[in-house]
Amino acid sequence: MVYILLADGFEEVEAISPADALRRARVEVALVGVTGMTVTASHGLRVAADVSLADIDPASCEALIVPGGLRGVQNLKSSPAALAAIKAAYQAGRLVCAICAGPTVLAQLGILEGKRAVCYPGMEGELTDAVPQPGARVVTDGQVITGRSAGTSWDFALTILAALRGAEAAEKVASAICYDGFQG
Repeated sequence: MVYILLADGFEEVEAISPADALRRARVEVALVGVTGMTVTASHGLRVAADVSLADIDPASCEALIVPGGLRGVQNLKSSPAALAAIKAAYQAGRLVCAICAGPTVLAQLGILEGKRAVCYPGMEGELTDAVPQPGARVVTDGQVITGRSAGTSWDFALTILAALRGAEAAEKVASAICYDGFQG
């Protein structure tokens, strides 16, 4: 199971692209409602969560994904339960992924200490103790995958898929959607 944390204000494409790519490859994905079971994204799209944050076991997931969106990230940072879930997944050795402003949540938890990471341009100062990789589209360092922005959401999604099911699975999805920019 892959969990995607949704808090009001999340960036739509940064959550939906990974959900779409993973589900196309038959990976089980749950959209997790952090601020309720209907979550309003940064541009007004309302998304129904599959499960509530209280109903997940982050230590047993395959991966946990943190989308960006400034207000969504602020809502995650102000949720002790969301922060605990992210930390539990990381401590259990699970893949932890964040994009855009999302890596700042990982930095706040100490997850990026000494790790190469990318985030939305201009937010690198919030990647405390990380090794920022400005200009990179997606960075993988151990069990952590970070992505730059909404514009790199498909690279981010396919990199997560490759980490979970192999490059061939990611290339198959990329081909099926006619995405020729993936270099997994």
